[in-house]
Amino acid sequence: MKYYNSIIETIGDTPLVKLNSVTKGIPGTILAKVEYFNPGNSMKDRMAVKMIEDAEKAGLIKPGGTIIEGTSGNTGMGLALAAIAKGYKCIFTLADKQSQEKMDILKAVGAEVIVCPTNVSPDDPRSYYSVAKKLNADIPNSYYPNQYDNMSNSAAHYETTGPEIWRDTEGKITHYAAGVGTGGSMCGTSKYLKEQNADVVTVGIDTYGSVFKKYKETGVFDEKEIYSYLTEGIGEDILPKNVNFDLIDHFVKVTDKDGAIMTRRLSREEGLFCGWSCGSAVAGALEWAKENMKEDDVMVIILPDHGTRYLGKVYNDDWMKARGFIENRAFETAADIMSHQNGNGKLTTIAQTATVAEAIKLMTSKGISQLPVVNGDEFVGSLVDSKLLAHMIDDADVKGKSVSEIMDKPFQFVSPDNTLDVLSSVITKDNPAVMIRDKANEVHIITRHDLLQAMASN
Repeated sequence: MKYYNSIIETIGDTPLVKLNSVTKGIPGTILAKVEYFNPGNSMKDRMAVKMIEDAEKAGLIKPGGTIIEGTSGNTGMGLALAAIAKGYKCIFTLADKQSQEKMDILKAVGAEVIVCPTNVSPDDPRSYYSVAKKLNADIPNSYYPNQYDNMSNSAAHYETTGPEIWRDTEGKITHYAAGVGTGGSMCGTSKYLKEQNADVVTVGIDTYGSVFKKYKETGVFDEKEIYSYLTEGIGEDILPKNVNFDLIDHFVKVTDKDGAIMTRRLSREEGLFCGWSCGSAVAGALEWAKENMKEDDVMVIILPDHGTRYLGKVYNDDWMKARGFIENRAFETAADIMSHQNGNGKLTTIAQTATVAEAIKLMTSKGISQLPVVNGDEFVGSLVDSKLLAHMIDDADVKGKSVSEIMDKPFQFVSPDNTLDVLSSVITKDNPAVMIRDKANEVHIITRHDLLQAMASN
């Protein structure tokens, strides 16, 4: 018979899943390591069990003891599973910004939950850090794992997550991206991967309101960087010992809104019903990949947890509308915008062999500010008037050069079903247009002007 002695033996060996829709127009192969396949539906199962087993070996917790931890929810779930398997009790402190689902899940597996205020400093006696420490001091035979500074956290990912990624990519991984909170999954995995290949580039995803990115880039712990944010599971107002900045090559910050929108896109477009910080990780990683990855590169992004934790938040339209993450109105789609565009003529394009002067003449005659560049039937690049002007200023002879010498990357293709909320996150100052294919396989372009028109008329 094949069976497991307890639920915690099923932790690990989570799958890599290729992202196909949200990555359109981005070079390379981008894979998601889907950690919600762990029994507690998050990657925190790995380090939770590791911390308890290491504590048992060190004699820090005895039979019948109590595990006390400050958690954003997922570590608590992993610790609760370990406690059930090993016969311990659990008390968890959570910040009040955490979802109700997380609190209810922890109670469902037998834990006591204490909710603490978010907007207080870490050393405030009311913070979830301080409350956990005091409970540990007051309760006999209790153990406070302290996931932030407990190096078993990183060790768990060094021993399991890193080797799994290296094995499943056959050593072809070139980029690793993950949200950075306690630092365990980012740094433990990065350490293993860099030991196998020092050229692996690691990208840490941070949130606005967190100190990590500025600290990495300047070495300054700037308290002015700290402010309240909604995203759960990434970012910190402290420097956990598990965050080894030498193992994180770059940081990308992601807003609450962009993370939430990408979370919903992953569910709708990829079938990955994952948590909020998963969307943040993918949004930040793709922002990096657009400018830095090549066709032969392989990026792996950690998706930490499951969407059931966020049913009342990012997957709730009313909650999203109340925070301005999506508009409180009926959304038009890319296909709707296309149908409202004036004229039904063929998309204006230019060959990559044409001169810059010919491109300027065409854009002027058509009254357009952006132009897709083609090589036969293939879209190979793009031109934007603002960048053309910059080239003209820098180089008086640029008009005689071929378009291929100065063009940017092709405009991204999006699904005709993408709504205004998604389009508004894709069409930016640096990416002023997207393209779609209609049912007849004809290509159309949607610009910032089209998007503004649609929003104004809706």
